[in-house]
Amino acid sequence: MNQILKTAVYAALIFSAPLGYAQQVDSIPTSTLDTTKLKTGELQNISVSEKTLDGNLVALEVGSKEKIQLQDLEAARKYDSLWLKELHGSAQLFSDMLLEIENGPGSDSIVVVDLPTDTLKARLALMNEKTPFNISYNPSLESVIKSFLTRRRDLMQRMITASQFYFPLFEQELDNQDIPLEIKYLAIIESALNPRARSRVGAKGLWQFMYSTGKMYGLDVSSYVDERHDPIMATKAASKYLSKLYDIFDDWDLALAAYNSGPGNVNKAIRRSGGYENYWNIRPFLPRETAGYLPAFLATMYIFEYAEEHGLQYKKADRPYFETDTIHVKNLISFDQISKLVDISTEELEMLNPAYKLNIIPKVKGKNYALRLPKSKIGKFVANEEQIYAYVKKEMDSSEKPLPQMITANDQIRYKVKSGDYLGKIAERYGVGVSQIKRWNGLRSNNLRVGQRLTIFPRKPYIPNKTAASKTSTSKSSSSRSVASNSKVHTVQPGDSLWTISKKYPGVSVENLREWNGLSSNNLKPGTKLKLCDCSS
Repeated sequence: MNQILKTAVYAALIFSAPLGYAQQVDSIPTSTLDTTKLKTGELQNISVSEKTLDGNLVALEVGSKEKIQLQDLEAARKYDSLWLKELHGSAQLFSDMLLEIENGPGSDSIVVVDLPTDTLKARLALMNEKTPFNISYNPSLESVIKSFLTRRRDLMQRMITASQFYFPLFEQELDNQDIPLEIKYLAIIESALNPRARSRVGAKGLWQFMYSTGKMYGLDVSSYVDERHDPIMATKAASKYLSKLYDIFDDWDLALAAYNSGPGNVNKAIRRSGGYENYWNIRPFLPRETAGYLPAFLATMYIFEYAEEHGLQYKKADRPYFETDTIHVKNLISFDQISKLVDISTEELEMLNPAYKLNIIPKVKGKNYALRLPKSKIGKFVANEEQIYAYVKKEMDSSEKPLPQMITANDQIRYKVKSGDYLGKIAERYGVGVSQIKRWNGLRSNNLRVGQRLTIFPRKPYIPNKTAASKTSTSKSSSSRSVASNSKVHTVQPGDSLWTISKKYPGVSVENLREWNGLSSNNLKPGTKLKLCDCSS
């Protein structure tokens, strides 16, 4: 193929990009790959001129700062950098959305928007005909819609822009599970389309999975990986969970309420309402955040449906989302190494691969971890895979700083209560709450008995120090620490305060000390004995 023909092909690809709504695929046509390979011996002396070779993109070159650079299509690079900036900006809006759902429009809000009630009723009726959700007018919904169009107008504009990246991914997975495609708007309410969003109670990702729920639906969590942050895997899990909730309630409105607050709270609200099974009838009996949840979802759906009518300004994507693909990683590799070898910023790698907590893709027996890259970079990685792994291995071998040990949290453990244990101590050890342990085990009080078995779903890995337990203490300080950690009582010393005492015993808070010892003030007298558990002795 001559140079003129290749130039024409590249030009056609660039200018046709805005017209194509390409779906993600697991394979890449051979013609789109950069197949320029490196020989093994060339790894340390990579040097390529800036000119292309017969129109092909040249593979690698070492820059002045030992950064290995790749050439790219300038138009594609420009699009991607603009998208990266936009998505980074949208990631900061999670807290705004959370506050809007929890607090609602507010009675003191001044809402001025050109939306007559009759017009809104007509539009909602049209939407109701096209969706399995129960969309009907009520004053509460009107208030939320008008609040979103005024107080949160900028947030909605940013969400419409960012949605052009995420929604095609969501729609594909929702369709695979036969879930209504409108569920895609739920991710805006849950996380403001921020894959790294984390709530104050520990829910994470675009779909805000709690640790135990994520594990139930196959999301892996370890010291390296948290698949709750992965857009595709979390969407698959959310689809399965929502499908299960719909099977329980046979109503999508109630399924969404249960997704937010749990099926138990929805069942309680149904009972307290006198048996009603309509969301708006049980709404007064739901938790505060859940009461604002469905109205925010329906308001978001309305705004996306009628964005042009309300003059919402947003950036239209020349491409509907990043043209990306994945490759299975065969050996441990870091984002810094990928960035250097494939000439892609670590920020873009983090955006495309948010599940990797330490910016390291591990190699674990029995697990397949994937790297997502723009398609323009995938070919370069595949073509030079052997040399890339050789380079990484050499760099790892010469590195003085060891990588973190791979530790995986178990799905479920059975814990045997030992002398000196109390719920706060056990909860701290496994990164869970006292209330969670009580709920998992049907406990009505904080009292435990030695030998009792507890079911725990740990949120963080715990490695018992078997070596230390098998050895005799060699110093007085280690002996005193051992006694202190197993003690049920602390004797107040001069200079002690509730805060300093709580720091000496993991899992014990100032509030615990006050409750267990009946303290009404922070004043302590030296010699006073304080209980370190909710126990009789």
